[in-house]
Amino acid sequence: MHELTPETITDAVLDQMATTSDPRLKEIMACAVKHLHEFAREVKLTPAEWIKGIAFMTAVGKICTPARQEFILLSDTLGLSALVNGLHDSTAMEEGTHTSLLGPFYREASPNLAAGSQIAKTVKPGTELVLYGRVTDVNGKPISNATVSIWQTGASGLYDIQESAASIDYRGVFTTDANGLYQLRSVRPIGYSIPMDGPVGEMVRAQKRHGMRPAHIHFLVGAPGYRELVTALYLRDDPHLQDDVVFGSSGDLAVDINPRDAESPIPNLPTIRFDMRLSRETAADKAGGRVGADPSAILKQPA
Repeated sequence: MHELTPETITDAVLDQMATTSDPRLKEIMACAVKHLHEFAREVKLTPAEWIKGIAFMTAVGKICTPARQEFILLSDTLGLSALVNGLHDSTAMEEGTHTSLLGPFYREASPNLAAGSQIAKTVKPGTELVLYGRVTDVNGKPISNATVSIWQTGASGLYDIQESAASIDYRGVFTTDANGLYQLRSVRPIGYSIPMDGPVGEMVRAQKRHGMRPAHIHFLVGAPGYRELVTALYLRDDPHLQDDVVFGSSGDLAVDINPRDAESPIPNLPTIRFDMRLSRETAADKAGGRVGADPSAILKQPA
């Protein structure tokens, strides 16, 4: 029996895993082992540091619930979610509206609302606005009957799911009309801190990062024959547009609030207009390409 050393252990593990029958699993695990081992060698990882890392990952898992997905938050703050999202974008057949992160607070159980409905149950004076736009293909042809799911934080800077797992507020699903138009009433989004009361928050503080996300509103848009779009609009005047802690914001998704919009479908309120272009669906898109999920759905996934 040959003795294993820090220099030979990687090849020994790869040899033992060589019988993996699933080719994609074999490729992913081989690369993961190579990079993990090289990382440990590069930083000269100590036993104490290794066990601290194990404890951190254990804490991340323990805090996950049907209403909170700390692993997605970890992925977001490390830029991994944005990286995977960008890799997925590069597979699109054509360039539509740029994507952004789904985030850890998406919920599948959102109410279907009529055009023009207010998604907030409580509206503070001076915060209400109209959100509207057109959903088209990349050539500008309107897409009717597209579903437009929208969610955002409330006035407290929290999502409904953070305040109560049973509460549904500041979110809704709308359908575009024959001209591809969606319209609703909402409230002005505000910038907020990611949850800092868990292990990811401790990590962010240790790194002397601010933990802030710029003010934004999430979108999930779908229509038969088109690639699903996960994106968000960001307020251009937010001070953290350039240093979003989860690396989700971008200049091409930045918008302004228009205090007097002559084209607004709902008059006498400030507006945000956000038009979106969908690219055509490919065979690969049908397998799914969403970076993120409803926290409760992740816990239902088979191991």
